[in-house]
Amino acid sequence: MKRFLPLLMLIAFASLSSPAAEKPILCRGNYHSEADAIKQLARIAATHKNLAQWKLRANIVRQQILTGSGLNPLPKRTPLNAIIKNKRHYKNYTVESASFEARPGFFVYGSLYRPLGHEGKRPGILCPHGHARKTKEHGGGRFRSDQQHRCATLARMGAVVFSYDMVGFGDSEHIGWNHGHPQALSLQTWSSVRALDFLESLPEVHKERIGVTGCSGGGTQTFLLTAIDERVTVSVPVVMVSAHFFGGCHCESGMPIHKTTQFETNNAEIAALAAPRPLKLISVGGDWTKNTPKVEYPYAQSIYRYFGALDKVQNSHFPKEKHGYEYIKRQAMYPFMAKYLNLDTKSVLDKKTGSYDETSNTIETTHIMRNFNSAKEMPAHALKPGSIVNFR
Repeated sequence: MKRFLPLLMLIAFASLSSPAAEKPILCRGNYHSEADAIKQLARIAATHKNLAQWKLRANIVRQQILTGSGLNPLPKRTPLNAIIKNKRHYKNYTVESASFEARPGFFVYGSLYRPLGHEGKRPGILCPHGHARKTKEHGGGRFRSDQQHRCATLARMGAVVFSYDMVGFGDSEHIGWNHGHPQALSLQTWSSVRALDFLESLPEVHKERIGVTGCSGGGTQTFLLTAIDERVTVSVPVVMVSAHFFGGCHCESGMPIHKTTQFETNNAEIAALAAPRPLKLISVGGDWTKNTPKVEYPYAQSIYRYFGALDKVQNSHFPKEKHGYEYIKRQAMYPFMAKYLNLDTKSVLDKKTGSYDETSNTIETTHIMRNFNSAKEMPAHALKPGSIVNFR
């Protein structure tokens, strides 16, 4: 049976590309139990016994992500037409309002953080955000203080950082887009690819030193982008990689990227597509990543063993913490990014405590961070909020 595994996977691969239509199978939220997740991982593991078989399997998983999200074949890379403005100067870094067109007329909005006092090509880092909305204390999405802290700290370490809105969050919401858009998964996945293009378009960014890290829904964007785009060199998905939980929002599990009549995968396997690139899973006891040290992390390690790269996959687990990207989790991310992107930690690392200083960061108000104050300020060809975006 073992020698027929590659043939069976080729048949499965061919079925993914078949034009025959089938009713979409969606794996939403807690699609199956924790026990069933372990059984599924065992079935998945049985499809490969060596590096060559894993690479074949990885191609199948990658193909289904693209097919299921409506991005196969990949859309044409149309001009970004980036708009960068309103530079603000802070201690050892700057912030600018930055937007670009992921597709003609469809804009992605964000904040561009750049280091001061660093020469030569710099690493680039993408920071997608999760679903946390506005509270009395802070704005939601990329306006959140925890999001700003990680972006500013990474910029002070010498990285060029782009923090960008999900559909219907931040400036996207302000302009009139709704997160319930039926193409949310497609739009956000493609926006992440184009955000990477945007980083690469900046002359100071080193194209071979690109990281991505996000929490919750931003964690989903982190491992999906890493899975489909080999330009990502370091990946840190936070509190999201789970074998039994597939994402609670349609922007994560509302399209058939996980299952067809001929195929099954889960987010633990998708995250493992990072191999052999550096991957750090950050997990907690207070959400669906509670089993990561015993379930998802060992699975990732089994894939990294194929490459002889076991040292490049890590897990930091906080059993008493809840869902989020709080200070303690950012402290676990910083040294990993610093190591593999060759960041400069001198100005932020306290050698006595081993902690990374965030007190020099400036937390901006939502008004300052806006790309456009209203739809009237948008370019005339911008799509109307809620429009269906053409990917062909």
